[in-house]
Amino acid sequence: MEDNNEIRYAPGLTAKAILGELQGQGKEYMEMMSRFSSAMLEIETKFKVLNIEFSSKFDRNPIETIKTRLKRPASIYEKMRRIGVPLTVANIERELSDVAGVRVICSFVDDIYKLADMLAVQDDLYVLRTKDYIKHPKESGYRSLHMIVEVPIFLSNEKRYVRVEVQLRTIAMDFWASLEHKLRYKKDIPEKTACEIANALRECADTACRTDLEMNEIRKRIEASGFTPGIEA
Repeated sequence: MEDNNEIRYAPGLTAKAILGELQGQGKEYMEMMSRFSSAMLEIETKFKVLNIEFSSKFDRNPIETIKTRLKRPASIYEKMRRIGVPLTVANIERELSDVAGVRVICSFVDDIYKLADMLAVQDDLYVLRTKDYIKHPKESGYRSLHMIVEVPIFLSNEKRYVRVEVQLRTIAMDFWASLEHKLRYKKDIPEKTACEIANALRECADTACRTDLEMNEIRKRIEASGFTPGIEA
């Protein structure tokens, strides 16, 4: 059945043209992005509250920073094209789980799992799936804990559940991932050089992982001595 709002996939379509095409779907598109933005804000607020609670329980703040982002129109377009689904507002909401994203940067690996558990038990939120790239890193060396959650947003006349992708990482994991992302998109690298760089990046990821584990153990030793990191005497 033909959808009049369907955007045809065309090679070489510019980001400006894609944005124009999506916005051409009118109020539907803007309302969808507003819902994703609201859901993202809900998750960010939940983590800020958990950070305060964690601080009162364990005398330290586990969260270094919280970053949020909405997927750009060009990225939405490319992902929908890749999975072969017509680009409509309804399909975007149904098929994509990462339009709204929240990244939580933690001090220690232990904190990632504690925060994930604390979030998962909240009764107004559903965890749809979890991918643990910390215990099972990607071949590239990438490490992070990913969660797809559904959170309610309260509109003027209804309550809607909206999906958000949550990523939890340590500072070292985030530093590595940010640099790897920049390097991965460098063009015109000879194949041999690209393989050498990939191997070097994996070694860097392993080094960062060892550093995370060692810092975690140091923190435990300090706490076992009776001193609480992050709290002045």
